[in-house]
Amino acid sequence: MDLFFLGTGAGMPAKLRNVTSIALKLLEERGAVWLFDVGEATQHQILHTSLKPRRIEKIFITHLHGDHIYGLPGLLSSRSFQGGESEVTVYGPKGIKEYIEMSLSLSQTYLKYPLSIIEISEGIIFEDDQFIVEARLLEHGIPSYGYRIMEKDRPGTLLADKLIEAGVKPGPIFRQIKNGESITLEDGRVLDPNEFLGPEQKGRVVTILGDTRYCENALMLAKEADLLIHEATFSKGEETLAYDYFHSTTYQAADIARKAGCKQLCLTHISSRYDRNDWRELVAEAMETFPNTDIAEDFKEIHIPLR
Repeated sequence: MDLFFLGTGAGMPAKLRNVTSIALKLLEERGAVWLFDVGEATQHQILHTSLKPRRIEKIFITHLHGDHIYGLPGLLSSRSFQGGESEVTVYGPKGIKEYIEMSLSLSQTYLKYPLSIIEISEGIIFEDDQFIVEARLLEHGIPSYGYRIMEKDRPGTLLADKLIEAGVKPGPIFRQIKNGESITLEDGRVLDPNEFLGPEQKGRVVTILGDTRYCENALMLAKEADLLIHEATFSKGEETLAYDYFHSTTYQAADIARKAGCKQLCLTHISSRYDRNDWRELVAEAMETFPNTDIAEDFKEIHIPLR
């Protein structure tokens, strides 16, 4: 599981930072990529990476401000010409369905793959045998959501040597034990899978927040996350300005990470008022409150290791 930043700026494209888009790479887990927001020129950013649009399985939109959605119609359209045939599901606030359908209709764009659009409300918006995704409303000028991506616990590592000692040859039984199934052998012995599996691997949690003021729902979504992605449009000391514009400061992002018991914080949605020389200071401000803090940059990748 890796998180890759395609755009990390605030408001409008800048020379050093494109507007918001984040890719959660789940290539080992499900051979797929999930996108969070698709700002203008996201598909151009992808051209400079190894990401394959045909791998995009889900797109989660935090809110409908242009710097988070203007790249969506183009990306959906281009995917048809880049080998994309599998279904894509887009999740987002009310209005996302009309925006996509109108854009594709007026441009007479035909998609060669199935597209599902789900307008969300608070709560669990997706669950399968691997992941749960929860959404909660944040505090912004328009409805803005944060997403908590929870990986379900995995069975422990198969103790193959122990199975061989028990007289079991590699084959289907190994797979059944790995899946947690009890097996009755030809000689009548019953194999308890718990005796042949290592400790259960705890699932990872990634929290990706849309634009927001400091708020309680951000804290809830971030609880004990392995990685928190939090906007930091303003520097420490500009809390009044951040509040007036429905955004957060470096200190507020760090305070959420500290109170939530996160393992790592990465600041994003950085205003173009801060140049490259300022970025280190932004990180230092957050580290005063939450030491394990980093700052996003376009094309930066963060690995999220197993617990």
